[in-house]
Amino acid sequence: MVTLEEAVTARLKTHGAVFEVLVDPEGAMSFRQGDKVEVEKILAAEDVFENASRGDRSSEEDLLGAFETTDVLAIAAKIIKKGEIQLTAEQRKRIIENKRRQVVHLIAMNAINPQTGTPHPPARIERAMEEAHVHVDPTKSVEEMVNITMKAIRPLIPIRFEEVDVAVKIPPAYAPKAYGEVATFGKLQREQWQNDGSWIGVVRIPAGLQNEFYSLVNRLSKGDAETKLLKR
Repeated sequence: MVTLEEAVTARLKTHGAVFEVLVDPEGAMSFRQGDKVEVEKILAAEDVFENASRGDRSSEEDLLGAFETTDVLAIAAKIIKKGEIQLTAEQRKRIIENKRRQVVHLIAMNAINPQTGTPHPPARIERAMEEAHVHVDPTKSVEEMVNITMKAIRPLIPIRFEEVDVAVKIPPAYAPKAYGEVATFGKLQREQWQNDGSWIGVVRIPAGLQNEFYSLVNRLSKGDAETKLLKR
């Protein structure tokens, strides 16, 4: 539960009345966007107010008339989902910066330059976002912002989301310990243990994670594994 000092007001006007709850700003925004967040963990007080700044609680009659329940958590969920979350300028800026980082990370992880088949560095994606004047909306989910960003930057840089299949052969000296991490890095398409104890697998991964995948394989096999990018 967030402290009162850190909380902001979420307000909903409905049925001729105002209903307010005190919430953690970032937790409330995450909940609003559909993330798995428990309402009780983002409330500063398990109360519904008609005026939170004065501490005036809503009457039971008003709650029943507007929400058909007096369950604070159920009411708070509706207020956060449908109402206005009053962010300070600093909170809004922090949420936007954090969301921008998430958007850049997801695009860098899943997208490639189709002309070269290689990932775009995060810095290149950020520059394209700036050139395209992408506005990060704190009320939209990261997934929504990724879609908006991809549409905006495609005219500026060659980019598309893609998965690739990588064949891996791990020598017997490393296979028993290494194959598990390699196989679960992405989606294992097929695998086979060889008579000599080596392991062969085909792993489907986001195209932007190729460098990370190769680094993992090399680390686990001390550079002795073989990898091959397969055509799909």
